[in-house]
Amino acid sequence: MTPYRIMFWQIEDVRIFYLLAGLATGLFLAGVAAHIWVWKKNAGSLEVPFSRDALKRTILDSFLGRRVLQGDIAAGLMHIFLFWGFLSLFIGTALLFIHDYLFSFLTGTVYLVYSLALEVGGLMFLAGILWAIIRRYIQRVPRLERRLEDALVPAWLLLAALSGFMLEGLRLASKHPQWGAWSFVGGWMGAPFSAATAEVLYPYLWWGHALLSLSFIAVLPFTKLFHIVGAPAGIYYQAFPKSTTLDVEEGAGEFDLSDSIFFDACMRCGRCVEVCPSTGAGEPFAPRDFVQAMRRGLWHEHFPLGDIRFLSRGEKSEVDDRFWYCTTCRACLEVCPVYGATFEAVIKKRVLAVEEGTQVPVLMNQTLEKVFKYDNPWESSKKKRGAWAEGLDLPDLTKKSTKADLCYFVGCTTSFDDTAQGIAMSFSKILQSAGVDFGILGKKEPCCGDIARRVGELGLFVEQMEKCLDLFDKYGITDVVTSSPHCFHTFQNEYPEASFRARHYTLFLRELITDGRLRFKEGEGATVTYHDPCYLGRYNRIFDEPREIIRSIPGLNLVEMTHHGADSLCCGGGGGRMWQDLDGEVKMSEVRIREAEATGAHILVTACPLCRIMLEDARKVAGLNETLRVMDLNELVLQALEEVR
Repeated sequence: MTPYRIMFWQIEDVRIFYLLAGLATGLFLAGVAAHIWVWKKNAGSLEVPFSRDALKRTILDSFLGRRVLQGDIAAGLMHIFLFWGFLSLFIGTALLFIHDYLFSFLTGTVYLVYSLALEVGGLMFLAGILWAIIRRYIQRVPRLERRLEDALVPAWLLLAALSGFMLEGLRLASKHPQWGAWSFVGGWMGAPFSAATAEVLYPYLWWGHALLSLSFIAVLPFTKLFHIVGAPAGIYYQAFPKSTTLDVEEGAGEFDLSDSIFFDACMRCGRCVEVCPSTGAGEPFAPRDFVQAMRRGLWHEHFPLGDIRFLSRGEKSEVDDRFWYCTTCRACLEVCPVYGATFEAVIKKRVLAVEEGTQVPVLMNQTLEKVFKYDNPWESSKKKRGAWAEGLDLPDLTKKSTKADLCYFVGCTTSFDDTAQGIAMSFSKILQSAGVDFGILGKKEPCCGDIARRVGELGLFVEQMEKCLDLFDKYGITDVVTSSPHCFHTFQNEYPEASFRARHYTLFLRELITDGRLRFKEGEGATVTYHDPCYLGRYNRIFDEPREIIRSIPGLNLVEMTHHGADSLCCGGGGGRMWQDLDGEVKMSEVRIREAEATGAHILVTACPLCRIMLEDARKVAGLNETLRVMDLNELVLQALEEVR
């Protein structure tokens, strides 16, 4: 006998099924349309250009799970099992419909392969569901929430998967076809039932399975499972490069289409929470909570019925002023499966807060006033800006007839903070030793505007940008090197159409070493570890250059901390936090200094003035004065040069 399958065996009134299927499809489409409505109302437009690269990334991340596998293989495999298991069952159902109504092809060998494929797909789906339940409720993975929705959704899917296998088992128990072995899971589940019992139970279980499956389709857009639709859309849209400069105009801080899709695509997986330095320090900020609050806020603002996720309608949408705890370290974007940049949404929220004059911390307001009045966030004076250079005989490029090939842009923190001033002095001495023709801007050097940009004071940021551009143009400055990764990032990525080249000093030092202008001899052996500054590493992908410099110094042994490179921990000084009084259960810098201590290193090296200050303070608090030294990379290089002399 030729293998085959009857689609509606033992089911009498098929019209009811199609009526329910139509209703479920209608509710699904209505839910998707509601999301699109909110996206359009919020963003004003749904225009998304076509890109093969964006489409390719969407396919790789959505269908092959490339992104979810990064950093958490177990979670990635679970996701792949769920996705491909569900997709194979969906395709199998669609093929059965085509076979029954369009043209017959599921017979003979084709049907046997079809049956086997559905068995494997169903097992994958079932394994993924069980794995998800185990991770959340037995292993109790810390980053995973355990809300009503988190229990109801997998239970729903589990019942649908088991009832599908049982339904197949009852059919096989009743019919006993010769090809039953190809449906091995169903055959095993139906084995205890007699043919008569299976035939009686089959219609009831069929309708139960149909209701479970159709209701799942109907409510999908009304739960967190809208992620199935939203995630591919978010991944595709995020593939397009976006300007890092926020336009200074009314509405500049409002969320755009990219934000709207990301908020709805968020599955609350908690990867961002796991890597967030603020959450890890026990502070009252978590990226996931912020995203969910923003999502609910958009729905309440733009949809007549409010939030359509019925299982979480009662949750609050307020985030008060906790978004000021964000360090804008970019760690959340490194791990988000849908490329969600929560820190960028935080900055937009800060823009609105600054525009409205609400929820802005007192110290932050005072700091911004200093930047406006005195061109720096530290001192109520401009005169002290070049005091660090006294006795070094450095050319001032703002003086008449003074020219140089390179402008050393010192930066506010490096100019005014006692600890950070050592960075400027060390770098200047290195440049002098290498015979570099350079100069500084002295008292006339303005703030680059980084702090204003990070905390959402866009008007002030533009003023500072214009000051810098005007000054560079006035004195013919075309090549700039900075001490701070923040200055470097601001110049490099947030000054539109800048007419000068900007480099961080690590890039310049590596060039000097490569050109043979800096030479080191064998020194005393020391074990060092390197801390990646967020704005140098994660923002600008400068990971290798500082390490190459360290390795070029003979006698040094470089060891890595547990978190390094793109996975590095934030020192806690970024995002304007250096000028705020924000604390949690423990300081981020103290967490980092303990990680450095665990390596057994004698020296902790960094390449950012903010990191230098934060880690030095943490070293003192931790009582590591005798065992661990904190140095900037400039200081380490200068020490190696002085040992030669």
